[in-house]
Amino acid sequence: MDTSVRWWDGAVIYQIYPSSFCDTNGDGVGDLPGITQKIDYIAGLGVDAIWISPFYLSPMKDFGYDVADYRVVDPRYGSNEDFDRLLARAHDAGLKVVVDMVICHTSDQHPWFRESRQDLTNAKADWYVWRDPKPDGTEPNNWLGFFGGHAWAWDHHRRQYYLCHFLDEQPNLNYYNREVRDAILDTCRFWLHKGVDGFRMDAIATLMFDPELRDNPSRSPDDPYLQGALGRMPFGRQHNFVHQLNKQPETGGFIRELRQLADEYGAFLLGEVGGDDGALITREYVGDDLLHTGYSFDLLDWDGMSPERIKKVVKHTQDLLQDNEITYASGNHDMSRVLSTWGRSAQGTEYEQDFVCMANALIVSLPGSTCIYQGEELGLENAEVPFEALQDPYGIKFYPEFPGRDGCRTPIPWVQDAPNAGFSTGKPWLPIDPRHLSKAVNVQEEHDGSTLRRVRHFLNWRRQEPAMRRGASFGLLESPADVIAGIRELDAGRMLCVFNMSAEPRQFQLPEGAWTPEADSGFTVRLTDGAVDLAPYGSAFLRGRNG
Repeated sequence: MDTSVRWWDGAVIYQIYPSSFCDTNGDGVGDLPGITQKIDYIAGLGVDAIWISPFYLSPMKDFGYDVADYRVVDPRYGSNEDFDRLLARAHDAGLKVVVDMVICHTSDQHPWFRESRQDLTNAKADWYVWRDPKPDGTEPNNWLGFFGGHAWAWDHHRRQYYLCHFLDEQPNLNYYNREVRDAILDTCRFWLHKGVDGFRMDAIATLMFDPELRDNPSRSPDDPYLQGALGRMPFGRQHNFVHQLNKQPETGGFIRELRQLADEYGAFLLGEVGGDDGALITREYVGDDLLHTGYSFDLLDWDGMSPERIKKVVKHTQDLLQDNEITYASGNHDMSRVLSTWGRSAQGTEYEQDFVCMANALIVSLPGSTCIYQGEELGLENAEVPFEALQDPYGIKFYPEFPGRDGCRTPIPWVQDAPNAGFSTGKPWLPIDPRHLSKAVNVQEEHDGSTLRRVRHFLNWRRQEPAMRRGASFGLLESPADVIAGIRELDAGRMLCVFNMSAEPRQFQLPEGAWTPEADSGFTVRLTDGAVDLAPYGSAFLRGRNG
């Protein structure tokens, strides 16, 4: 396949968390018809595709990431026919559709697991990762779960432990079993046959494990990772990518089978890969016969991102990966919103809107594809959710030191003065933060200079610029500490992209060559004696030519 014409190269993908997007039946939970209803809004943003978080049948212990039936839409989201209508409407609007595939684990309510747990000899006895306890009755090894506690749960039916990297209700499938691999491939074919354009492969690093079950080594007390928010959780105290999440030879074998299937349909494979060094680990999962790109967590951090850190991430990623092998994101359904991480210093100030526009422009100016999480185009901050309203098991367990993920999952405010901000006629499953009402879609649509209209203008401009979509690496330039600058190049075209991440004015000296301010980007460019004058949290785009 000619990589220059693949739809996902340089694409902007809009992530939809269906529970919180738009509710059409008044039960307080967003649904698939709600997404269909808002397709024109999404397409108008200038994005290329939507990624929909899980909508399959689920007991919702982890809000859809615990699947009880891969081929059935959960009734709270609608029906399979509703999905078909959504898919057709999106395609009519020129949008590709990527769905979340949670293939590494299922719900404990999935029929496969219900059968597997009955005894040691049933037809699916080896479909999950079962192990006997140690002689003293404890877990098979020291592996820990993402949500706290051990990565093993005891089952009294089989009198064995089963592996579960997340909740006890999310047992891991055993990909050393050929029947499991075939069943998952058949499931993926089911959705590809419907017409989906790709998969976001959830937690793909948990696909395989060390068959010898060797213990994870501990981190040293001075390990920088322990200083971050996730490093303060029990799971972060181990080097879990050594054995627990270690890529085994069989991992590549299955991913190659998955890629072969995707290639039959011209579909896109985006893998959620993380770790201490996301780019290094991603390199093991992407390639000509593996996943197309890896979803980068390296610009996602609960503690925020400094300009220095962003520069290091971009440089390191470009040293290890091809431009089209990475998918950047500044936020998602598992992380605090960008205004509340990157933009803490701007939040609530006169420069808040400028920061949001700058952050959205920066993330889509980097090479590769980009995921923008719903609500980032509105400049929403992380919602404040009181303990009694929390739904996320992660947040409930670690509150108040770590409030979990509900703050980024609250409903989208569509109409400021409507009941429940126009999200639902019923009580929303998570409360709407009053601070979000002034940022409702209908309010922002009325003002030329609103965050929504500025971000939308920029994304539509970017979509028409070949160098911004498919240009070569973001060649980082020498710049002041608070400024990030780089050049995207394609054929004779060049685009200089400059971002001020400071609340103070900054100046950036132009590199050699003739540079013309690109006013159509929506950002005003001011030049003084061969330098760009950057306002607080300002952005600038200038066009040049090679040769």
